[in-house]
Amino acid sequence: MSDQEDMEIKQENQTLCDTDEKDEKPEDEDLKETNKISSLKTLGPFIAAKENSRNTVYLSDVPDICKDKPCMLGVDEAGRGPVLGPMVYGISYCPLDSKKALEDLGCADSKQLTEEKRDVIFNDINTKEYATSCIGWAVEIISPNTISTSMYRRSKCSLNEVSMDSAMGLIQQAIDAGVNIAEVYVDTVGPPEKYQEKLLKRFPTFKITVAKKADSTYPIVSAASICAKVTRDHALKVWKFPEGLVIKDNAFGSGYPGDPVTKRFLSEHIDLVFGFPRLVRFSWSTAENALADKAYDMEFDEPDSEKPKYAGTKLTKFFKGTTKSGEMIREECRFFKQRHLGNVIEF
Repeated sequence: MSDQEDMEIKQENQTLCDTDEKDEKPEDEDLKETNKISSLKTLGPFIAAKENSRNTVYLSDVPDICKDKPCMLGVDEAGRGPVLGPMVYGISYCPLDSKKALEDLGCADSKQLTEEKRDVIFNDINTKEYATSCIGWAVEIISPNTISTSMYRRSKCSLNEVSMDSAMGLIQQAIDAGVNIAEVYVDTVGPPEKYQEKLLKRFPTFKITVAKKADSTYPIVSAASICAKVTRDHALKVWKFPEGLVIKDNAFGSGYPGDPVTKRFLSEHIDLVFGFPRLVRFSWSTAENALADKAYDMEFDEPDSEKPKYAGTKLTKFFKGTTKSGEMIREECRFFKQRHLGNVIEF
């Protein structure tokens, strides 16, 4: 990227909430709507108003054209690898003949775009008339707490399963909202063939394509990726610690295990009994290793699967009419015997 292009992006990013734009709402009106995301400016307040130990789902308004015309829908995620913060799944959709809107937005692989450029595109998706008239989107913010408890519970739920459930849930919510879906494009989790088979069983009427690096191949997946990535970035910026921690500018690094800032945050914020703040995914090996070195060892009694058996002599062995093992020999009741009646369990 040239210096001139970089300067243009920064200038555009600084004017995201310019009230002179005809297709944008006044800034004060945007800030009041913490229950709705109508621009980049309202994304942070919306997330900050939610309980960060629980998952949060948000669906944008569905353009009328998406209810009438057949649409393509893209699915991608952000934050799968980090040890800190939520994982965010995102979808975007638009009519099959509205590809130009995606091109005009500049949708491309979100990992190849700067944070500033992703912010600009996200804001344009929500404010520019040519985008809001034909493009919709939705995200699910999957809390670190949910990820850890899913992977630690007795019937373990892998990160792949959490991811697939989120993707299918968002697709279903788009259907329920009235989106006329015809084609679905998904950035894969695990083997593409198995994932595609699973999706086809759930949504047999759609044309479904699951591929590696789909966000760099299909612009509609790129749009979903941008929505997910921007949402995660801002979720970390507005993160509030219920444990009472105050981290200046939330400077805990990128969240990736190799980041030295993240490593320092983990080592400096260990509770010897309770472990880490909710921001941390306890189920990551990076977190487990840090706890193993410093935290107290804990042992929990496992409940017995069966009732304990008494090993001594049964009291009934001393009664008249018992077997050698002490089991009672019960004679059939005379009333039933005289009338040739018996117990029936299966009919």
